[in-house]
Amino acid sequence: MNATFFGDMLQTIADRGRALLERTLPGRVDGVTRSENLVEECEQLLTGRGEASGVALARDILLQYAALTTGPRIAFFEALANRFGPDEARLKAAIAAWQSDANDETIAEIHLAAEPRRQELFRRLNLAPGGTAALVKMREQLIDAMDHRDDLVAVDADFVHLFSSW
Repeated sequence: MNATFFGDMLQTIADRGRALLERTLPGRVDGVTRSENLVEECEQLLTGRGEASGVALARDILLQYAALTTGPRIAFFEALANRFGPDEARLKAAIAAWQSDANDETIAEIHLAAEPRRQELFRRLNLAPGGTAALVKMREQLIDAMDHRDDLVAVDADFVHLFSSW
């Protein structure tokens, strides 16, 4: 399958999914992009099940992100750091289960529970047309924002993990 055909197919899926999203996304105000809206849409992307609407939503998130100025972009990175980490309750339960019965199953659950939600978010964003290039650009901007910002190190580590898995 050639790259052009695949790209066209993804674009068609994104366009059709976008039509579905336009009927369901609340809070859209004439294309105004804010980091809070992006965070809400990222949550929706992580909980959504439809492939076409997911690709369209991923594309929409990346387009809105690209339009952010420096301040809202940093706020978005902070939200990624603070709201898209591992599920702490699940991780604590997995650790407790392992402490009471250390076996392959409980270790596997710790591994799954420790994965930050950001990693799945980045995987889903990558499905959008141009997603890989947009994520590389996002990481470049994150690195620029990280000057003396230890609170963003985990976000960068998740980008590194994603990129190294390719």
